[in-house]
Amino acid sequence: MFPVKPENGGHIHSTDPFATPEQDKSAVRRLRGRLAAPVTLWTAPGPAGLTVSSMLVADGDPGRVLGLVDEESDFWDAVSVARRFAVTPLGPDDQQLADKFAGLMPAPGGLFAAGDWVETEFGPVPRDAGSWAGCRLDAEREYGWALLVEATVERVVIGDAAGVPLLHFRGRYRSLDR
Repeated sequence: MFPVKPENGGHIHSTDPFATPEQDKSAVRRLRGRLAAPVTLWTAPGPAGLTVSSMLVADGDPGRVLGLVDEESDFWDAVSVARRFAVTPLGPDDQQLADKFAGLMPAPGGLFAAGDWVETEFGPVPRDAGSWAGCRLDAEREYGWALLVEATVERVVIGDAAGVPLLHFRGRYRSLDR
């Protein structure tokens, strides 16, 4: 390993020296960062997938799902053709999975190469997923810098009720047990 010599300009920062200064950050983005959000995996036949935290489930008959997705993602390309997708809530042990599908971590061999997946008519679902929902796409429209996806819940699989969710809060993963 090469030594870091401060006299030659070498300095190890305790913060990100390239981060946007607080006063230059979007106030809306800062507000969103202060709201805890569930981390979910959305997958579609193809297969394709995307980590989604900006989402909600509306109870009703039928139940509905709303989410904000990247319209330039492979996931959206697959959903726009298949018109269906699966939503899987992730847990604390799924942080690497979330990062891979968010494009923040390498996925050698592809997103679905690692792990054990169950094929469903809505898209692949992690075999150890406690709960998931199969959804039919109803509508989409531009919303802010994303695409608002509206869907009807057609199938729900409920697993272990004691499962702890993975949350995203202030730029980091959190869980209710920590």
